[in-house]
Amino acid sequence: MRVALMILLGLVIGVIGTVNVMNTLAARNPMPKAVMDTMGYHIGELKQALKAKQCNTPATQHHLARLQSTASDIVPVFGIDEKTFTDDATQLQTRLQQAVQAAPATCEALAAAIQPVGETCKSCHQQYR
Repeated sequence: MRVALMILLGLVIGVIGTVNVMNTLAARNPMPKAVMDTMGYHIGELKQALKAKQCNTPATQHHLARLQSTASDIVPVFGIDEKTFTDDATQLQTRLQQAVQAAPATCEALAAAIQPVGETCKSCHQQYR
């Protein structure tokens, strides 16, 4: 009887501990993932437009502008205070600004405009992911 009580007590303590750990993990900041998901959506739409050869200027400009706006949130959201991280984020913002200003009207121009953006994203992901 004593053994069964100790086993039951151990299970209850284990369940309570598991619930506490799961609540702690669930309370993490969801913003970094949201920022990356948003950027992934817009870059995905641009790549899909390239693949379908339907690179109309209003849709392209919308996605590029959304990327540029979201990229400005990277440093404050991630809260990484390393010079290389902030430099990469600044470089991404600069390249997105150049892409928006280029206003690519053809698929070839869009591909050329987003290539440096993709390279910047890739280098940062290799270092910080």
